[in-house]
Amino acid sequence: IEQTVRAIAKLHADHQQRATFPERLVESATSVLGRPAFVVFVLLAVGIWIGGNLVLLQTAHFAFDKPPFAWLQGVLTAMALVMAALILTTQRRADQLTGLREQMTLELAILTEQKAAKLIELIEELRTDSPQIKDRVDHEASEMASRADPHEVLDAIEEKNHKPSASADNSGAKP
Repeated sequence: IEQTVRAIAKLHADHQQRATFPERLVESATSVLGRPAFVVFVLLAVGIWIGGNLVLLQTAHFAFDKPPFAWLQGVLTAMALVMAALILTTQRRADQLTGLREQMTLELAILTEQKAAKLIELIEELRTDSPQIKDRVDHEASEMASRADPHEVLDAIEEKNHKPSASADNSGAKP
């Protein structure tokens, strides 16, 4: 378990180490923008902008951004565009890390399946060779002792995903 935890930590550390300076900068900015304090800051800034303009309009009969606050709308639109780009960039890097974790999980699952098949094979061999245990044919154990071919599993998954489901063909009736 400790070795697996270290491997996962190394995967994350390597991913972070491979990040370029602009990617780190974008992740830092996204981290700041994702905090509740930033939402409070934006709401306060918008409130001050609107309030300040309304007060100026009433007192000095001049406002730098009269209602309906076209400048405020432009600033908020530009800010939303930048935030969307930052989020997409950060998400792309997170997706890369997720892909690596998924690959590692798949490889571990395949290795575990191979180990389990080998164990079943050895137990079956021991059972047939041992004079104290009654020798019998166990079809289920024989099937479990054979290793799954990852290519066949992939083909079966692809076939299932491209085949229309039975429930869709039967209007919800169970097969």
